[in-house]
Amino acid sequence: MGDMSSPNEYAPSPTDWVRSAVEKIDETGTTEAAGFNGMGVVLMTMIGNKSGKVRKVPVMRVEHNGVYVAVASLGGAPKHPVWYYNLKADPNVKLQDGTETREYVAREIDGDEYDEWWVRSVAAYPDYAEYQKKTTRKIPQFLLEPKN
Repeated sequence: MGDMSSPNEYAPSPTDWVRSAVEKIDETGTTEAAGFNGMGVVLMTMIGNKSGKVRKVPVMRVEHNGVYVAVASLGGAPKHPVWYYNLKADPNVKLQDGTETREYVAREIDGDEYDEWWVRSVAAYPDYAEYQKKTTRKIPQFLLEPKN
């Protein structure tokens, strides 16, 4: 297996549903295996900002004209999900949608751009509106734009 401290070592999520969803996607080769209530997910692969290990996180599928948005909701918890800090530290991600994986660059959005995408996010996953009511923080959104 080589050196265990390799920077590219995959570290499964400590969160059960995340680990389970990632396993389903890895086993079947498609994100369609891990949707919720008929709503799709995409799989983000990134580098952990503290561990330097590969992290895989499923997020709800919010897509428009080949651009995606990742909503850092954590179910409306008072703090950002850990992956928020990973993307801030290293915005390069791989995104799997269905069976296709491409490279994207993540950028946190605000203002009109945020509002426009928030409507799309809530349309894709209505629970986001409830999550926002549960927390005083403004739930961050990252635009994932294809790398050229």
